[in-house]
Amino acid sequence: MNLNQVTLAVHDIKLAVEFYKKLGLTQIVGNDHYARFSFPDGDATFSVYLDTEKQGLDCRGVVYFEHENLHQLVADLKAAGIKFTQDITMQTYLWEEAALTDPSGNKIKLYWAGENRLNPPWKLEASA
Repeated sequence: MNLNQVTLAVHDIKLAVEFYKKLGLTQIVGNDHYARFSFPDGDATFSVYLDTEKQGLDCRGVVYFEHENLHQLVADLKAAGIKFTQDITMQTYLWEEAALTDPSGNKIKLYWAGENRLNPPWKLEASA
């Protein structure tokens, strides 16, 4: 099994497309109610769909985008005008992570975990 895509509801497609392109994603599909993006690395995709009732509602999920050069990425995004709700912080689960929200209020985490992403010190042993 492999992850194909994650899709979030947004209240403004144009704002969402501009935001995610600024994060470095490449738009591969788009119309007035849907947009899909690819990433510089890997083959998973990310998409947004128009849900005008989404505005003002609490976030329904958190999306994590991994980047090996997290510090440079965050500096570049700040220079491009992206506002963060949390600067890069080492979390107790051993991931460096910064937080922001998209124009519709969806929570986005930019992180780097290295080896700890799949092999943290507390990883469960595979059962026989």
